Amino acid sequence: MLYQSMNHVIWFTVLIVILLIWLGARRNPLLAFVQIGKEMLRSYKFILIVAGMISVLAINKYELRIENKMHLPSDYTSVFFGLEGHFVQVLQNLFYAPWLTPVIVFFYIFMLQSVLAASLGVYLLDNNRVMLYATCYTIMLVYAIAIPFFLYFPVNEVWSYAPAGVRFTMLEVFPRFEQEYRPLSGLNNCFPSLHTAISVSSAILAYRSGNRRWMAITSVSAAFIVFGIFYLGIHWLTDMLGGALLAVVSTSVAVQLARLTLRGSDKSLALRRRLTNTP
Repeated sequence: MLYQSMNHVIWFTVLIVILLIWLGARRNPLLAFVQIGKEMLRSYKFILIVAGMISVLAINKYELRIENKMHLPSDYTSVFFGLEGHFVQVLQNLFYAPWLTPVIVFFYIFMLQSVLAASLGVYLLDNNRVMLYATCYTIMLVYAIAIPFFLYFPVNEVWSYAPAGVRFTMLEVFPRFEQEYRPLSGLNNCFPSLHTAISVSSAILAYRSGNRRWMAITSVSAAFIVFGIFYLGIHWLTDMLGGALLAVVSTSVAVQLARLTLRGSDKSLALRRRLTNTP
């Protein structure tokens, strides 16, 4: 039932996001919508950041169309196989178990976007504006850096490269994956791994936020997702390493950008308070 169509995936994702916000903030998740409205009224900068984030995600959505129009003949899959050999095949064969596959597919399909969206709600309810802004900046940076690689450095998924000897175990749980999910992610958009970059970024920001519950949730999710990209036969080890590096760089830059953005806002708010309190 979970994987009948993308409509089912979307609805279950919404429910998971609500549950994750409650677990991470221990407050009514619906209050996050109130808080995001207040933040937008408080700061035009936040509106611009959200608009920038949506714009980058929109570009990523149309990346496959852009790629098709470019007709680039490049394919670096054999290079990655030459570097790694049968690493993914060995790992997949070592850990494969019928009961484990549904668990891994759940984390791969649902938890990536659920944790990312819930992060915004948790930081809103925690009144942690630095991590809220940093999450938005991280999304922009990850996709802005990854998209050029997808266009000019195409690498096919491991299972689709016959010499790798890897099975696409996703189909055991989500048989219509290629019809339902594939339009959102190109077969040759492997390097860097967005699943690694986004999940690890969420965990890094959670660690920096000081929210221990959210740190635990995002860390477990990231661990399952990173393991899952190999277990399902999707990504190369090099993809994962590139995604992890992208996460570290993006979050580091994003936190600094968030602090710079809020520094001016905090000064403005402090000045307004002083003027208001002046007799």
